[in-house]
Amino acid sequence: MSFQTTRWSVVAAAGGGDLSAARAAIATLCETYWYPLYAYIRRRGANPDEARDLTQGFLLSLLERQDFEQLRPDRGRFRAFLLASLKHFLLNDAARQRTLKRGGGAVFLPLTLGDAEGRYRFEPADLTTPETLYERRWAFTVVDRALTSLRQEWDATGRVEEFDALKPCLLGEAPGGYQAVAVQLGTTEGAVKVAVHRLRRKFQGQLRREVAETVADPSEVVEEIRYLIRALKT
Repeated sequence: MSFQTTRWSVVAAAGGGDLSAARAAIATLCETYWYPLYAYIRRRGANPDEARDLTQGFLLSLLERQDFEQLRPDRGRFRAFLLASLKHFLLNDAARQRTLKRGGGAVFLPLTLGDAEGRYRFEPADLTTPETLYERRWAFTVVDRALTSLRQEWDATGRVEEFDALKPCLLGEAPGGYQAVAVQLGTTEGAVKVAVHRLRRKFQGQLRREVAETVADPSEVVEEIRYLIRALKT
């Protein structure tokens, strides 16, 4: 995969003076990855209202920063940077007061925080640490975005039903295996195997593209994917 300019690499170059581009890049990333932050804050013991305010307040604080060159994304991936920054934010008493009231109540990020608690209720009620839950939710978000992008491609060509039938095979969750999918699609088991193989290659490519948006160096893509796979297994 050719490594083109991505959102996090735009932030990495913000020291060159293009702060507006860096702010737009971070805004898009935050709109994508806000839920792992919310889950982390909830698992630390905050109630739903506190978690919503702290999540929004933290993300708005990133957008208001003027020193993007100090973010040093070259020293870490966006996933790690965001969690470290959130921990610092939560330890800062002044930062705790930054809620949705900031800026006269204006909302600068179109976050769907209204469904945050509905999603959190499905988190396992175990002793998973906030850090582990954060990493797991981050990994699920990346995978879900890759699958959603692929589904949109298949939908555009009128093949969304085929995609929905093949996806469980891609994820290893198909009841009855390839034979059941073949019956559903009115084709052969061999044809399904070929289709799943092609879909898996497309998924791998899309997953790389999604991960690339969160790293500043192309050499980190493969290792980040490996890290996310480990996170999914925890």
